[in-house]
Amino acid sequence: MTSPSNYSTVPVSEFLLICFPNYQSWQHWLSLPLSLLFLLAMGANTTLLITIRLEASLHEPMYYLLSLLCLLDMVLCLTVIPKVLAIFWFDLRSISFSACFLQMFIMNSFLPMESCTFMVMAYDRYVAICHPLRYPSIITNQFVAKASIFIMARSALLLSPVPILSARLHYCGKNVIENCICANLSVSRLSCDSFTLNRIYQFVAGWTLLGSDFIFIFLSYTFILRTVLKFKAEGAAVKALSTCGCHFILIFFFSTILLVVVLTNVSRKRVPMDILILLNVLHHLIPPALNPIVYGFRTKELKQGFQKLLQRKL
Repeated sequence: MTSPSNYSTVPVSEFLLICFPNYQSWQHWLSLPLSLLFLLAMGANTTLLITIRLEASLHEPMYYLLSLLCLLDMVLCLTVIPKVLAIFWFDLRSISFSACFLQMFIMNSFLPMESCTFMVMAYDRYVAICHPLRYPSIITNQFVAKASIFIMARSALLLSPVPILSARLHYCGKNVIENCICANLSVSRLSCDSFTLNRIYQFVAGWTLLGSDFIFIFLSYTFILRTVLKFKAEGAAVKALSTCGCHFILIFFFSTILLVVVLTNVSRKRVPMDILILLNVLHHLIPPALNPIVYGFRTKELKQGFQKLLQRKL
């Protein structure tokens, strides 16, 4: 293992992840709630995927998009949390050069994929409420397939340069990453080269993708609200808005990611590093754990589908 204090010109072949540089005792009592949240995220998303897969009444575009969101959540969890728990439980801090940048690629690509999925889900609700007669002809299985390809291709192509630029830097000295994960800036700071281009590209590409998605989401729900307020039938507005309630809650959970990004980049000198590291871990875990639960409890069709599956098993 490369010594943490190695500042020679020997190229770095692996990194050491130090989760909480100032409060490493935290990891002992954090491991239990993180483990429970991880099991909850995996179990809830798997249950939702199985329910949608086996219940024929849920074979609709809206639930296919929800399935995509579940898969993205599960990949992000599996990319980050098992390594964090391995550090907490077994002190396995080392991570290979290639594994570190693979984790960086997945984190940088899949978070914007989630954002884009929310955008497509908002468009789905916009068409369903504002143009209900055209909904079956616009939001089709073919539309979902094309949207899924677009979601994955856009993020992978535009954000793959982030880990590539970071991997091309010359790492010849310190190999200790003061983070639980291989975040781009946490890793790039260890290089012997300037990482200004890397930092600028991540900032511009990331905020361009996330910003455009949230602008589209805002516009979609603005049009939805304007249409709903014109409904004259009693209870029609409430019913229409209730179908969007889950999306509002899921987007609220996802927005914690933006909060973490802002805190990490703006308040680094004012907020303790250990708090920022904890937020980085939690925003990969809390939304995946809560998203399927919120959707399951608030969506009548999903609850009925799950109940049917239980009745079949019994």
